[in-house]
Amino acid sequence: MNKSVTCEAYNEVLLITLDRPKANAIDVTTSHALGDAFISFRDDNDLRVAIIIGAGERFFCGGWDLKAASEGESVDADFGPGGFAGLTELWDLDKPVIAAVNGLAVGGGFELALAADLIIAANKAEFFVPEATLGIIPDSGGVLRLPRRLPRAIAMEMLMTGRRMGVDEAQKYGLVNRSCSLQMLKKQAIEWAHEIAQSAPLSLAAIKAVIRETDQMDLESAYETMRSGQIKAYHKMLKSEDAKEGPLAFSEKRPPKWKGK
Repeated sequence: MNKSVTCEAYNEVLLITLDRPKANAIDVTTSHALGDAFISFRDDNDLRVAIIIGAGERFFCGGWDLKAASEGESVDADFGPGGFAGLTELWDLDKPVIAAVNGLAVGGGFELALAADLIIAANKAEFFVPEATLGIIPDSGGVLRLPRRLPRAIAMEMLMTGRRMGVDEAQKYGLVNRSCSLQMLKKQAIEWAHEIAQSAPLSLAAIKAVIRETDQMDLESAYETMRSGQIKAYHKMLKSEDAKEGPLAFSEKRPPKWKGK
């Protein structure tokens, strides 16, 4: 694996660290390495939750490596099967991902955080998409995801001006789930991931799949789609041994023993 991307397993939790000084910016090689990490996580039955974090204290991720761009790397280069940063277009990842934002989440770095399911941020982290001021747009998810995660007018302001959003404001809008000191970020992210991993893996997969498939539907259409048999993860969960184990464990007053089948 690329030395800029390291993976550490904490039982069922995978910690993926982006370590590319000075700004943890992402070029094509690093994007492929991140994609390899997320795909390995997807395919490993022993891993339940992933965390993506940046090394250092200043940057979570500085986005696309503009130095590489100035040397000829194209904005429409092949960033790998998961899209930019390995996650922004990895549509078949039905396991939870937490972004632990330790510092500045800039452009593609913000898009990487937006592609995660949950965000925990250090108190002094900031989020912004400056692409319009550079003659491009944040097309690795920012222009698509941000208006779905923030009030439209706030998203438009950020997209059009590149202004920064601090953690308090991000929490107010529900963009960030939790915040803590930088010193506690890694520890709290891992603890949170272990908490999530106590839920049934097939249930977590079904939640992600149902939300993904019905997100833009009206409620009646969403119900119809969910019940129709089209969402395989949902029906796999319904027919699973784990769906029987949960109520049984509850009645027997013991922790469930999930098999993922």
